Amino acid sequence: MTRHAATPRHAATDSAIATAVASGPAGVSTHYKWLALSNTTIAVLLATIDSSIMLIAMPEIFRGIQLNPLDPGNTFYLLWMILGFLIVSSVLVVSLGRLGDMFGRVKMYNLGFAVFTVASLLLALDPFTARAGADWLIVGRIFQGIGAAFLIANSAAILTDAFPPDQRGLALGINNIAGISGSFIGLILGGVLAAIDWRLVFLVSVPFGLFGTIWSYLKLKELGQRHRARIDWAGNITFAAGLILIMIGVTLGIEPANGNAMGWTSAPVISLLAAGTASLVAFAIVETRVTDPMFRFPLFKIKAFTFGTLSTFLSAIGRGGLMFMLIIWLQGIWLPLHGYSFKQTPLWAGIFMLPLTLGFLLSGPLSGYLSDRLGARYFATGGMLGAALSFALLMLLPIDFNYAAFAAILLFSGLCMGAFAAPNRAAVMNSLPARDRGAGGGMNSTFQNSAQVLSIGIFFTLMIIGLSTTLSTTLVQGLMQHGVPATAAARVGALPPVSILFAAFLGYNPIRTLLGAGVLDHLAASDRMQLTGHSYFSNLIAKPFHAGLAEAFIFAAVMCLIAAAASWSRGRRYIHRED
Repeated sequence: MTRHAATPRHAATDSAIATAVASGPAGVSTHYKWLALSNTTIAVLLATIDSSIMLIAMPEIFRGIQLNPLDPGNTFYLLWMILGFLIVSSVLVVSLGRLGDMFGRVKMYNLGFAVFTVASLLLALDPFTARAGADWLIVGRIFQGIGAAFLIANSAAILTDAFPPDQRGLALGINNIAGISGSFIGLILGGVLAAIDWRLVFLVSVPFGLFGTIWSYLKLKELGQRHRARIDWAGNITFAAGLILIMIGVTLGIEPANGNAMGWTSAPVISLLAAGTASLVAFAIVETRVTDPMFRFPLFKIKAFTFGTLSTFLSAIGRGGLMFMLIIWLQGIWLPLHGYSFKQTPLWAGIFMLPLTLGFLLSGPLSGYLSDRLGARYFATGGMLGAALSFALLMLLPIDFNYAAFAAILLFSGLCMGAFAAPNRAAVMNSLPARDRGAGGGMNSTFQNSAQVLSIGIFFTLMIIGLSTTLSTTLVQGLMQHGVPATAAARVGALPPVSILFAAFLGYNPIRTLLGAGVLDHLAASDRMQLTGHSYFSNLIAKPFHAGLAEAFIFAAVMCLIAAAASWSRGRRYIHRED
């Protein structure tokens, strides 16, 4: 018999259950839960590091494969090297969590470690250059994302099986914060390794992946309930098709089309979004009619699960594009204005974002530990309110900010997001029946990962809208002031804002490429030196960029406020009990 319990936050915390299972499941040594936490934390850390490690390393990677990312048509490679990993992991995580419930979570998890490690090695061994080299990297990133999806889908369920209810907040908090902070650690690691050799960006995961694979095969045990069922092929296919079509539509939507700054109104994008939506509607219908659905809609009857997952989705939308905006701000504008060469900006952009990671690492485990005793409601709600405030504070900073103020806001933002993430994840997993932990955890992760992809599209769209109002005029006037002919300046001003945005994101000064040697050679030496210097481009786009940045931060703050409302709506502390 299954019993649901809503426990007042001042009441004793499931002491009977805690006493019965604190030493671990029957037949398992008392230290097993810490072994499981160590292994799964390494796995999730590796997976999330690799989700972001390419962001800072992108300029060196493109130089390594001898491909200019600013050439027409190469935007596709830039986007899909980053988003391919996220899209695949978003699409597969629910299915792989469901397979873990059916065939064994540890078995699926171990397979994921092996796939992730092999894919990382193949990425480092890319034998091609130019577009063929980029194609190899995109395919490799997709397989790496498959391995990561196996790990993410089953790690939370393995921990929930191994830990008693009164310790899950701490365990899942450490695991979840390691995952979220991994995306920020990846920025620094990518900058450091790419400066040595771009192949190290991928190779660094191989020894850790090999160690983790062997360790997990030898030590992890199947403790969860298995639920034998038929594979829901119709559900898997319609779900995967729907998410893939929508996410491809999002990536194409931020690219120029038919003479417009963005492609949202183009026929291909509209068709992709419509087809993706139709496929997800078909998926919802299928899931209500099959015997063993991959997506357990009845789980949404659990209030704590529903509102916890909703707040996960909204917070990920608010947070997902933040890294891109901060990287563009630092790498394309602030660092060059402060004397850093474009060669140096990738590494230093990662270093200057360290306070954000530090905030996550400080507040995540502590808030998870405290939420075991006090419940998730106040921590998760307060964390999102604080995150909304941090976006408002970032908006108030001038484009050429004082770093101490910037670092303090980043630290505060990291503390708030960490205070939300760990308790929220623990509350979601605690609310699930044992047999559905893999599927439920996968559903939660899918909402989080897909929100990150959607967030990138939304943030870039808002940035481009903000840039479009003044960028063209600013570019034309700025170039003509330094002797550039009106026709050449107008040609640069007519470029789509996304090209300028990607140049800033990659830490490029594109003036030499955009004008060409023919124009630059006819300018006075002083003008030519000024135009190609490391601070001219940053000064030129600073004001238009700040306008777009304000739009993006307002949106992020609103998402965090709605997430706070969803977190509060979860109700009092809730743990699903198995009798």
